[in-house]
Amino acid sequence: MIDSHGRTILDLRISITDRCNFRCVYCMEPDVRFQPADRLLTPTEIVRMAGIAEGLGVRKIRITGGEPTLHPELEAIIAGIRSTTRVEIAMITNGSLLTRHALAQWKRAGLGRVTISIDSVRADRFARVTRSTATPDDVLAGIDACLAEGLTPLKLNAVLVRGVNDDEAVDLAKLARRFGVEMRFIEYMPLDSAHAWDRTLMVPAAETRAAIEQKFALLPTGADDAHSTARTYRFADGAPGTVGFIAPVSSPFCGACSRLRLTADGFVRPCLFSTTEWGLLPLLRNGASDADIERFLIDVTWTKLSGHQISSPTFTQPARPMSAVGG
Repeated sequence: MIDSHGRTILDLRISITDRCNFRCVYCMEPDVRFQPADRLLTPTEIVRMAGIAEGLGVRKIRITGGEPTLHPELEAIIAGIRSTTRVEIAMITNGSLLTRHALAQWKRAGLGRVTISIDSVRADRFARVTRSTATPDDVLAGIDACLAEGLTPLKLNAVLVRGVNDDEAVDLAKLARRFGVEMRFIEYMPLDSAHAWDRTLMVPAAETRAAIEQKFALLPTGADDAHSTARTYRFADGAPGTVGFIAPVSSPFCGACSRLRLTADGFVRPCLFSTTEWGLLPLLRNGASDADIERFLIDVTWTKLSGHQISSPTFTQPARPMSAVGG
């Protein structure tokens, strides 16, 4: 799949559920209602789409949500994708529900690695950000479990919001050193269900890096893939772990984007910020052949815009939040 700007799609992010046990302040308001199950992709449909995507050149499948670990058939979905494809299978999770037993099952089924979100290491702050009953210790235990089960390379994600948790850059960077993993800082994006995003609350990646470098000197790793969203740095003192910065607002990386998204309710989005979606469920549930769906995906990919234009005065925030779109 190649878009009209010459970019090749290599990465498909599949949201398997819109449900989440968090209501993060930068994503989902407490009153958000979830879709009924019959409007969501079934495990069989998800597995079928993974196979079709691989045939069109996709090499990485990212299982997202909502919170994917809430899906009662997560193991079957992973096993189905593994049995029909050779793609890399990864999962993005808030980490609050991870156990070694479950992770071992998912790894046997075919899961290759995990990315975990953690926006604060302070219990009171964590509760404020996630609006949940989970704790940082729950997520830290999940990190330990992933490492124990060899689901690596493990990456951690944090979104800093000014006046909320922007003073934790150093404390979060310490997690990279503690666990020997990559700690990534993602700029706050206009993908909240309240549509209350304010650019003044966004902490630029350069500011976060400067805050960390007051404590730890950083050096570029020089190992970033051309399609990578993050710019990564190692610790100059030789400590384990790396720090990454994802700057979609202050330094967009749209020119090298290789991603396509499939929402839990069966819509294809060429961009995280797409304001137009293309529905797949009618094709999947009305007898379309794999060739029909391939042509559909090829055509949708061609509509992928050159960039999201967040900094443009004409930018329009998508109607649906991150939880409904898939990270």
